[in-house]
Amino acid sequence: MSAKIIDGKQVAADIRKELKAEVSALKEKGVVPGLGVILVGADPASQSYVTAKERACENIGIYSDDNRLSAETSQEELLALVDRMNNDPKINGILVQLPLPKHIDEPTVLLAIDPDKDVDGFHPMSVGKMMIGEDTFLPCTPHGIVQLLLRSGVETEGAHVVVVGRSNIVGKPVANMLLQKKEGANATVTLCHTRTKDMAHFTRQADIIIAASGWPNTITADMVKDGVVVIDVGVNRVDDASRERGYRLVGDVDFDAVKEKASLITPVPGGVGPMTITMLLYNTVESAKRANGMA
Repeated sequence: MSAKIIDGKQVAADIRKELKAEVSALKEKGVVPGLGVILVGADPASQSYVTAKERACENIGIYSDDNRLSAETSQEELLALVDRMNNDPKINGILVQLPLPKHIDEPTVLLAIDPDKDVDGFHPMSVGKMMIGEDTFLPCTPHGIVQLLLRSGVETEGAHVVVVGRSNIVGKPVANMLLQKKEGANATVTLCHTRTKDMAHFTRQADIIIAASGWPNTITADMVKDGVVVIDVGVNRVDDASRERGYRLVGDVDFDAVKEKASLITPVPGGVGPMTITMLLYNTVESAKRANGMA
């Protein structure tokens, strides 16, 4: 029997509907959540992503201050813009789209963002608070994964979660979030990576697998047990001459084979992806509430 598909598009749409109602209620009290967006350069993927974020803001009523800068923008100019947004009461969240051009030091820019406006959850202070379980802005993709599990009725308490991938953006934070003493967590977490010996030994024990390795077919059917829940974070291009564009998108999981053993599984695309922007909107609304003593 094939797995039930976790529809990330629908879950994201449900959350955005909730946020739209919340933003409307805030506006009645004179509060308009605002997101400052900075894109440096003309990377097509980044442009597409930022455009989607701007459209999402408009859809739920968030004010968006969009800044698209040339690839020649200096680090000093970028830091000055971040500083302006830090001091602008209309801006509750600041998003600097990564990657930045090579002449700009990303850690320096991220460190310059006011932690109270760090809606991406990348500032070291945000990461530190997340690690010790304090209230903070959670990174968007990991938070989206946790919401997918919660809203799909997946029990994480006492479950063995195997995270495959140790990036600072997904693997490390989602592993940390799932072991916290709180709802949607309390799991036993194993973190695997490229230097793990016999990865299948660990994945076969998993009640929940979160695949974030960045490589197609990292997780195959022989590596999972019957009834496992699979969250596929990967987005990889593979050649496909049958497609007009010459490629198709796949995750890190051999979807067709693994879905015959899993109980629940996310597709690619349409699984984790829609949740990332949604949780950015969530953080921006939360920031506006905190700034106005409503949280």
